[in-house]
Amino acid sequence: MSQANLFNLVPERHVWKVSELTERIGEILEAAFRDVWVEGEVSNYHPAQSGHLYFTLKDARSQIRCVCFRDQVRGLKFRPEDGLQVTVRGSLGVYEPRGEYQIYVSHIEPVGLGAMQLAFEQLKKRLAEEGLFDEQRKKPLPVLPQRIGVITSPTGAAIRDILRVLKRRFPNVHVLLFPVKVQGEGAAGEVVAALQYFNRAKAADVLIVARGGGSLEDLWSFNEEIVARAIAASLIPVITGIGHETDFTIADFAADVRAPTPSAAAEIVVRSRQEFERHVAEHFRNLVQQIRYRLSEWRHHVRDLESHRGFRQLEVLVRRRRQQVDELSSSLAVGLRLRLASTMQRLTGASSKVASFDLRGRAELTSRRIEQQRGALRAALDRVVIRKRRRFASAEVRFAALDLRARFGRLRRALEQGLTDLRLRLDRALIAKRRRWQAAALQLEERSPFRILERGYAIVYDASGKLLRSVGQVDVGDDIAVRLARGELDATVRAKKKTE
Repeated sequence: MSQANLFNLVPERHVWKVSELTERIGEILEAAFRDVWVEGEVSNYHPAQSGHLYFTLKDARSQIRCVCFRDQVRGLKFRPEDGLQVTVRGSLGVYEPRGEYQIYVSHIEPVGLGAMQLAFEQLKKRLAEEGLFDEQRKKPLPVLPQRIGVITSPTGAAIRDILRVLKRRFPNVHVLLFPVKVQGEGAAGEVVAALQYFNRAKAADVLIVARGGGSLEDLWSFNEEIVARAIAASLIPVITGIGHETDFTIADFAADVRAPTPSAAAEIVVRSRQEFERHVAEHFRNLVQQIRYRLSEWRHHVRDLESHRGFRQLEVLVRRRRQQVDELSSSLAVGLRLRLASTMQRLTGASSKVASFDLRGRAELTSRRIEQQRGALRAALDRVVIRKRRRFASAEVRFAALDLRARFGRLRRALEQGLTDLRLRLDRALIAKRRRWQAAALQLEERSPFRILERGYAIVYDASGKLLRSVGQVDVGDDIAVRLARGELDATVRAKKKTE
């Protein structure tokens, strides 16, 4: 065999690039494992800020990376946790930047425990840690509410049971029904909207959130986090009556009072009329007994006062007080007579002193002093008048000696200087205004629409002189006027053509 034939038997070598080989492996894996179910233990669980979930699925001998994108996360009833045994469904692929194969997860369910039950336990634990279920934050129910708000389905058995109990126990209570869906998609949002409406409108004194019995899936709307937070945020007390006595929901833990059934919720929210009347009658009997006891106490007290020695010797005491009054009256009369006599003696002495006093001499002396002061005042006034007249005369002489012509000259020169300054200011103002006017005229000239006509454009008017902007403003045969840069043209419309 020749050497050339020997070389032909050697297979041709094909060299792959790393990216090409990785891409090829990914295509093979995706084609072979489009839908797989894998069971294992969750480890290295890491939720990203983007909403994607990353974790590793392992067993005793191997492990594989998993990723669950945000679109699939929205459909999960629970969140994975490290150490949780789960079964995942998805497709196998290769993450090319690292050359690692991984599962793109579309569904997760726990092994042994249902997904809904696990989600229920997770949410209950998280809200309890936040304090949403604490007894301290729960509000008391009103003793006798006038308006009761009911949030339930208008066609279910729950509303019929509630109305039957309320009618039997207190027929004149006012009931407001807010109809909502109690299961299925959108039910949780409607319940939240109903709670917010009653709190915003303040249309009820107490609220009942009710639903008949059903499976965990049927009651799941009341296990949503938004419903629990809306109940906890309600300013109006909330009673839940959801399902049967053995059914518990997240809404029950967040409510102020949990009733085992809708009928029990209606019984809790309002007392029966007979019970209320018995309660009022009992209070009335207690009040009557208290009044009778107080009257008996006061009666005994009056008898004790009547038997007191003060009442028995009242006449003796009155006579004794009357005698004391007579003695005090006599003492007062003696004192008044002594005081009057002393006052008369003092008046007599004062009269004798006044009679011996010479008032006429004192009056003449005072009159002479007044005349002397009047003369001195008149002389001082004359001296002041003479002094003012002399000052006035000297002022007239100084005024006559002033050179009025010099003052007039200075005034004229100041006036001429002011006129000169005024002319200069006016000239400068006129120059500035002229420059501004020229600049405005130049801008107006540059922006004038008639300058555009110099570049070949035209302005068209109809027969009435109205500016035309569209062919729809004229018809065929109408007269029009065309304004050019130099002159105008009269024309007739022969055809119309509309451009886009």
